[in-house]
Amino acid sequence: MKDKILFVMALYIFILGSPAHSAEELRLTALNSMERIGQNQGPYGASKVEIKSAKNEVESFQVVVAAMSENIKVTKVEISDLITKNGAKIGKDNIKLFRAEYVRVRRSTPRAELGPGLYTDPLVPFINPLTGKPIEPRRQFRERWGEPITTVGHEMYAVPFELFKGQNQPIWVDVYVPKNVPTGIYKGKCTVTAAGGISDQIPVILTVWDFTLPDGPTHRNHLGGFYNISRYFNVKRDSERFKQIEMRYCQAMAENRINPPIPRRLLPKVNSDGSLNIIPERHKALKEFIDRFHVTDFEIPRAPFFSLPRSTSNDNYKRIPPAAAEKAKRYYRQYYDYLKKNGWEKRAYIYMLDEPNLRENYEQVLVLGRLVHEAVPQLKCLIVEQTYLQNPSWPDIDPAVDIWCPLWSFIDEKTINEKIAHGDEVWSYTALVQRSPRYHPEYETVKGLDPPYWHLDRPLTVYRVPTWINRRYNITGLLYWTTITTVIEPWLNPAFSHYGIHFNGGGFLFYPGLPCGIEGPVCSMRIKNLRDGMEDYEYFAILEKLTGKEVVKKIVNTVAPSWWNFSKDPDKFLTAREKLAEQILTRKRRNKNQSTKSF
Repeated sequence: MKDKILFVMALYIFILGSPAHSAEELRLTALNSMERIGQNQGPYGASKVEIKSAKNEVESFQVVVAAMSENIKVTKVEISDLITKNGAKIGKDNIKLFRAEYVRVRRSTPRAELGPGLYTDPLVPFINPLTGKPIEPRRQFRERWGEPITTVGHEMYAVPFELFKGQNQPIWVDVYVPKNVPTGIYKGKCTVTAAGGISDQIPVILTVWDFTLPDGPTHRNHLGGFYNISRYFNVKRDSERFKQIEMRYCQAMAENRINPPIPRRLLPKVNSDGSLNIIPERHKALKEFIDRFHVTDFEIPRAPFFSLPRSTSNDNYKRIPPAAAEKAKRYYRQYYDYLKKNGWEKRAYIYMLDEPNLRENYEQVLVLGRLVHEAVPQLKCLIVEQTYLQNPSWPDIDPAVDIWCPLWSFIDEKTINEKIAHGDEVWSYTALVQRSPRYHPEYETVKGLDPPYWHLDRPLTVYRVPTWINRRYNITGLLYWTTITTVIEPWLNPAFSHYGIHFNGGGFLFYPGLPCGIEGPVCSMRIKNLRDGMEDYEYFAILEKLTGKEVVKKIVNTVAPSWWNFSKDPDKFLTAREKLAEQILTRKRRNKNQSTKSF
């Protein structure tokens, strides 16, 4: 009798399948892109995903997979198409899944707000972008005993993954909303399956607003070059392999609404007399690069015919030989003419000097700026320096500078407005953990305050907020020294170590993809939040064209009143962003109605 019962039960399971497990073993919750959850933290979040987006925008969310009552092995994560009730669709080909990997902060960054521990940051893709296939787990085997061991797969992959009881694993999701999709509410679901018939789903609801973001970034930016690729991938900088990897980094920058650095090999050759040699093949490749990656800023390399000596024993440190000066002027004139002929000159600039911290450096800035402006008065010169003198006895470099770029903690609103009033631009930048200097005009007020430093052991909102504060101060650009600096160990200890101090994630926004089998970058959650801030700035620009500055400023101030007083609450960002969208939609409808009445 017992054998008969067991047989019937086995037959029942065979016919109907294994009984579905409930969320007693597995729980799914939704987080937004600015949140992090600890690996062993109690699960929290919403019971459904609700996101909102303009067209031609990428909106992200996280699905946290939590093992509740037992250890589980997740074998599959998938997301459906997102569909409206009228049948409009955002297909799965516009949705990318990543497993958020935990990395360790071993020693805190100075003035860190969060302690040492594990933080989600690298985003391991489910699909290798180079092969279009899932990343296989690393395994070793022999075809026959005694034969050499064969190794396949990679150490870092998305699925499968194990979760012990009480552990979390966030899944990061990027949804790209195409330009041509209808406005409306799109619905779908994310399904997570584990071994043993365990599965759960979470609803995904996307509202698409009726306005479209431009292809390239409105907010100007310069985030350094990719020379360190050679170190991380052990390649020579003039090799074809380096060029391929470099282009993949450029693509990753562009996908996150950041201007990639233009590879020097695409630029015109320079003749010995300062004239340019426009090689058709190079020009074609440069045009394709600018069009493909929607590049909106063009950094003209400094003239290569001289370098001002460091020695200050005599006046030679600020003298350019006449012959070299003439070559440099010819170079700048022809470069500007070349850009103008192709429609690239409007946001062109020369990066003159980085942090001139000596009187002699100030004198050199005057010499360099004078030379550029004598050659091309309309060509803009950028300098990484604050908008006030470091020392009252030093010369005023204002005549030589068109774009000022102060550190966040060095920013002074009064002098910024003065520079903007007479036609200059102001960008901003961050590096390390630097508070306001003693020569700051408001030093006594700001000396103990901190701007949103960029490091792993700080809330993710610090990567989204700078474009908001920039907009508050009428600052139009963002500069960062690099995205791939040398760190101790990229995946194990991604800390820039400077004078024995750890700056966790400082100068480091991409992980080398080698552990995933990718000869290219793996993005961080931090660069995704920077992308979101760049997209927010597009909302500012669109609304300002419709209403003027004051409406935008009022909403921005709810999030970012100043560099030392800014929100770290993700909900405040999302609420303010939705108000921006509502204002854009209201003004568009009003303008449309007025046009209809006029007709």
